[in-house]
Amino acid sequence: MMPEEFTEAVREANRTALSRLGSSKSLYADTMGDMDTDAVLGAAADAEHHAAETYAAWAESESDSAVAKAFETTADEERAHYETVAGELDGHEPGDDPPAIQEYLRSLDATVERLGGFVGRTLAADESKGQMTGFFVGQADTGTAQTFRDMGDDLDAQLERALDLLAERCESEGDWESAQEAASGAIQAAYEEYTERLEGMGVNPKPVC
Repeated sequence: MMPEEFTEAVREANRTALSRLGSSKSLYADTMGDMDTDAVLGAAADAEHHAAETYAAWAESESDSAVAKAFETTADEERAHYETVAGELDGHEPGDDPPAIQEYLRSLDATVERLGGFVGRTLAADESKGQMTGFFVGQADTGTAQTFRDMGDDLDAQLERALDLLAERCESEGDWESAQEAASGAIQAAYEEYTERLEGMGVNPKPVC
């Protein structure tokens, strides 16, 4: 399988979930209905912090040195994202409970599965960054909107990094299948949390057509 085929397969298998994670209701779920600027920034900062923690832990435990280096690079990027977003807040402290997607990723041990999960998380995060950008455009805060666009550019580089490594590490169809299952697992973990949060607030998670 080619990397482009892999990405398309993951997108197709999770089309509904990714679409809804990229909707305005996703931001509402992330903030538990509190849509003021500080709440949105706080939710974004928490997400970046926990992603950095996941990738840093992977870098420490990964036996494949090239993959470990990629995880370390990504952890540094996510940590920089956190510091940038948290810098917009007054004394932000990240929450103790990681998002469901990070809990899922931290359950992965095999290199190919982690790389697949990396792809899934990146695709889900890209949807979130789009919503963050749109929110701050709507607030006429062009500087913060551009910050989230720049983070989206970093996600493009992360996706390419993960796919290049997958192409080198997947030696059989079974490897690609394991990677795809992990990618879908990450996306579905985020989607299930999105659904549970909205339903808990009495909001229909399906878009209104």
